[in-house]
Amino acid sequence: MRLAERLLLAPLLLAALLPGAPAASASAATIAEADPGWTGPLSTRGRYIVDADGQRFKLRSGNWHGASGTWNGSGDTADNAAHHAGENSGRIPLGLDRAPLATVVAGFRDLGLNSVRLPFSNEMLRDTRPVTDAAVAANPRMRGLTPLQVYDRVVAALTGAGLAVILNNHTNTTRWCCALDGNERWNTSQSVQQWEDDWLFMARRYRDEPRVVGADLYNEVRRTVLDDPNWGRGNAHDWFAASQRAGDRILAEANPNLLIIVEGINWTGIPVDGLPHERPTLRPVRTLSHTLVRSGKLVYSAHFYDYTGPNHSGATGTGETSDPRYRDLSPAELAAVFERDASFVAGEPGSHFTAPVWISEFGVDAGAAPGSRQRAWFENFADLLIRADADFAYWPVIGWAESGNAWGLLFFDAAGQRSGLLDGVDWRSAAWQRLITTTARQGYVAPVASRSMLSPDHGDFIASSRMRAQPDFDRGARKAVCPDGQRLIGLSHTGNRGLCTDFSGATTWGAYQVVTDERHVSRDWASGYTKLQCPASSVLIGYAVRGAAVSSVLCVSALAAVTDAGRTVWFDRGDSRPAGGPGGDFAGGHYKGQCADGEYAAGIAYTGRFPSSRTPDALLCRRLP
Repeated sequence: MRLAERLLLAPLLLAALLPGAPAASASAATIAEADPGWTGPLSTRGRYIVDADGQRFKLRSGNWHGASGTWNGSGDTADNAAHHAGENSGRIPLGLDRAPLATVVAGFRDLGLNSVRLPFSNEMLRDTRPVTDAAVAANPRMRGLTPLQVYDRVVAALTGAGLAVILNNHTNTTRWCCALDGNERWNTSQSVQQWEDDWLFMARRYRDEPRVVGADLYNEVRRTVLDDPNWGRGNAHDWFAASQRAGDRILAEANPNLLIIVEGINWTGIPVDGLPHERPTLRPVRTLSHTLVRSGKLVYSAHFYDYTGPNHSGATGTGETSDPRYRDLSPAELAAVFERDASFVAGEPGSHFTAPVWISEFGVDAGAAPGSRQRAWFENFADLLIRADADFAYWPVIGWAESGNAWGLLFFDAAGQRSGLLDGVDWRSAAWQRLITTTARQGYVAPVASRSMLSPDHGDFIASSRMRAQPDFDRGARKAVCPDGQRLIGLSHTGNRGLCTDFSGATTWGAYQVVTDERHVSRDWASGYTKLQCPASSVLIGYAVRGAAVSSVLCVSALAAVTDAGRTVWFDRGDSRPAGGPGGDFAGGHYKGQCADGEYAAGIAYTGRFPSSRTPDALLCRRLP
């Protein structure tokens, strides 16, 4: 039974079981089940998201905010004036005080959305205070529920209407984001353990609903007063490592069907002219990308607003710098920045980082004056999204009509009357219709081969679910293993990085073996060097290092017999890779060796002579049968 059906039956069962309880009306409780035209769960094929039938599913999404908090952090939480733009969500998705849930969801469908990014806070999960009657005035059946129970009903209504839902961990505390507010990082106001446990809880909670399709791990990771987040340093502020671990845990322990959505870093540095500061966004992905324990589940995400910029935080007054905002850039400059900071991830096929990019927040003030830079930016950015055939999510969809905050697409007044993009003149309408109706790639997307990075920089990097279930194959060493079905094809001379692939056919894994000596060496393919070689008819899928030194290799038997003696690829004094460096720079600043796509690595050679220190010097590459 799907979530929507379970929640639909709950009030009917309650009415039957509790003496004196008011009878529930089936017609009032029912939210019409819509034919969505797609089948969950979702996964990825190269740069595209696809449904369970392999059909392209372009995320045409909206953000329905409120459950992550609207309180500004000071004043009485019951006072609307203490909330962002005077819009008090009551700790639940905004607008449920003004319109029935089914009406709001119908509006999403009318806008042409097929999916909703649904923010929540970690605090919300443990908030046992019932929502106020005023917060659900238009939805009286929600009276007495906790915020999480209301969230459940919202998820059920959205999925029941055929919409995909992406769970978004927007904040730690239930308050408005995003400044120096205690929500800068996933672990600012809580432990990493709490954050991960909360994600496992949410992933399991909606596991049986295939239209809950994604886990958007954390929103707008940014600097605190004292320190910056980073991408790959291995410390407590390392967003790459934290998102890699959380994504793997969700897929391995809670829900293997979810898309894992990782947003780039939103801000580093101090916003003062003369001091370093920037919005790195997804630029770090080019040299350090995620390889999840379940392939076909990674999506990257970025945010763009006219008032921010590549080196501008978006602040006005305190914290404002003289750097240009996105609205100050020419169309050509905006396109170049968009490609450099985000869209390259989807635009360069066959790289270790290739994945869909979801622009999960963008939006504009509908009250922007004619001829303003805000209007020009929105038109230009909409065209960029169309040319890139990018997945997107507008922020926000819902607003209060009288608040003066004109960023929403749909507004409800205190009497429940709707206005906005669908109900009158709105200068954004033409661009919105282009966005919703234009999709360059439609229909079936064939499976594509991929290349994946291994980065045991600070600890184990075992991307194989099969090997995670096996005993530690080299205790005390840092281990790296390719995803199931892929084989090792490249290594760096220093830095410990590896490259895996399933180009020219996935490897069917048989029994595995750990090799620590030269017992399987049949010919001297690297004279004078120590050679760790796989047995005959086996392929290299992993390796282990102690410090910088190779300590073992991991091999699996393959079903097809090996047909050639192989060739030696040296990379101790420079790169030795196929033309064009297929797969991208998987070890920036280090020499790299790489077999051809039609080959596999069967051995690693190294020497302890100065200055190698037992780092990889050569690969034995053999042709695939």
